[in-house]
Amino acid sequence: MTAPATSNYRETNDAFTPRQLERSAKPDPIERTLCTPRRGLLAAAVALGATLVLALPPAAAQTYPNRTVRVVVPYAAAGSTDSTARLISQALSTRFGQQFVVENRPGAGGTIGHEAVAKAGADGYTLLFSAAGPLTVTPHTYPKLGYEPIRGFTPVKLIATAPLLLVVNPKLNFTTVADVIREARARPNGLSYGSFGNGSAAHLAGEYFKTLAGIELVHVPYKGSAPALTDLIAGQIDMMFDVLVTALPHARSGRLRPLAITSADRSALLPDVPTMQQAGVQGFDAGTWFGLLAPAGTDAAVVTRLSDALDQILEQPEIRSAIAQGGAVVAAGSPSQFAAFFAAEFEKWGKIVRQAGIRSE
Repeated sequence: MTAPATSNYRETNDAFTPRQLERSAKPDPIERTLCTPRRGLLAAAVALGATLVLALPPAAAQTYPNRTVRVVVPYAAAGSTDSTARLISQALSTRFGQQFVVENRPGAGGTIGHEAVAKAGADGYTLLFSAAGPLTVTPHTYPKLGYEPIRGFTPVKLIATAPLLLVVNPKLNFTTVADVIREARARPNGLSYGSFGNGSAAHLAGEYFKTLAGIELVHVPYKGSAPALTDLIAGQIDMMFDVLVTALPHARSGRLRPLAITSADRSALLPDVPTMQQAGVQGFDAGTWFGLLAPAGTDAAVVTRLSDALDQILEQPEIRSAIAQGGAVVAAGSPSQFAAFFAAEFEKWGKIVRQAGIRSE
């Protein structure tokens, strides 16, 4: 990927000071690459979110659910998406007195499960519990999908967001993100970063870092987080953006050095580690998220009933604690807010994918 002609940083007294971005008045260089069809998708998603506030007759919501609800998880069992889906599904079962049963439909990067839900009946009895990738990244990397990422689903609730952690091999003399940027500028493509797969959240975070900092790094993809962490600890690669919960044990043991968290706020699990923005990378906010969606056309009354129930569930201390232990942060918000967030994420990562030329393998 060609480095931008300008970056969002300047070096002053050996520190990188971010240039303030005026997002509302002046789009950044990537924003200007938006094409008209993409803007149309964004408008459609916002309009979709707005329609969710239109109330249908109360009786439609009062009778839901009166039988088992299927919650499709597009990944194998035991992963972070699956465990969070089971936590939420159990809480919904308890609240409604009807079973919300998780059904794992893995394969093809999550696209098989998404296609199944998109083609299911829009009656509220088939739901999708998804992570961000198949909705915001995969549509830009796959040549053809069996579902429309925005038009094919009705957002119900953003459940949680999960940041990544930038970690480096402690043998390197990097104690801050500024050290990494300085070295990368001195030696373009001289540093490498690993990821848990081409087009993964870790890969996209690395490309985002390159874009915002105006640097060049070599991407080394792995088939999963574990082998990438193994090579990072061994010194085969220099750094990695990894899921917080998997990188945390290595950071605490000293096998890896944490430099920054990718969320807008610091993590309670590593309160002394700054955010990427605090470390000088202005505008950096990345990671993954978990959300509940229904097929497009699902009654607004059903969506509202689910959303209201989830609002109360996500306030329960035991639910919040379980999500936090998984390295995530409870999000919540209305269906229309989730729709707007979803659309913004779709555009944001689409631009990064196109600029980096990422394609699914």
